[in-house]
Amino acid sequence: MSSDFEGYEQDFAVLTAEITSKISRVPRLPPDDKKQMVANVEKQLEEARELLEQMDLEVREVPPQSRGMYSSRMRSYKQEMGKLEADFKRSRIAYSDEVRNELLGDDGNSSENQRAHLLDNTERLERSSRRLEAGYQIAVETEQIGQEMLENLSHDREKIQRARDRLRETDANLGKSSRILTGMLRRVIQNRILLVILGIIVVISILTAITFFVKGH
Repeated sequence: MSSDFEGYEQDFAVLTAEITSKISRVPRLPPDDKKQMVANVEKQLEEARELLEQMDLEVREVPPQSRGMYSSRMRSYKQEMGKLEADFKRSRIAYSDEVRNELLGDDGNSSENQRAHLLDNTERLERSSRRLEAGYQIAVETEQIGQEMLENLSHDREKIQRARDRLRETDANLGKSSRILTGMLRRVIQNRILLVILGIIVVISILTAITFFVKGH
C-alpha cells in the first residue's frame, strides 16, 4: 500500500507545481490565451482531485494503528488543494494590464466615479474570495473531524464485538457447566435412592432372620 500512496504523492506534487505556475500566469495573459490556460488549469485541478481521492482510498486500507501518519499527510494535501483552488478563483477574476487599461482608459478620460466603482468591485470580489476560502477551510476541518469520529466509532465497534464474542463464549461455558452439575446432582440422587433401598432390604432381612430364629426356639 505504501508504495502506491507514495506514487500518488509524487504525481500530486508534480501536478500541483504545474498548476501553481500556470495560475500565476493567468492574469497577465491576453483574453484568448487566458481562456485556454483557464481550461487547462481546470482539467489539471480535476486530475489533482482524483489523485486525492485515490490517496484517501489507500489511507482507509491502512491498519488503524498506522493510519495517523497518513491521515496527517492527507490533511496537508487537502489544505494545499484548497489553497490552489482559491488562488485559481482569484486569478480568473484578476484584471490583466490590457483589460485595466481598456476599462480605465490610457488617455485619462475615464471619470473618477468609474475608477471608484471598479475598485469597489475588485474589493468585493476579494472579500468574496476570502469568505469562500474560509468556508472551504471550515468544510475541510469538518471533514477531518468527521473522519476521526468514524475512526473512533470503528475502534469502539471492534471493542464491542470482541466483548460480545467473549460474552457468548462465557455463556457457552456456563451452559456446559450447568449441564455437568445437573448430571452430577442426578447421579447423587440416584445413589441415595439406591442406598435407601439397600438399607430397607437389609432391615427386612434382619427382621426376617430374627423372626425365624424366635420361632425355632
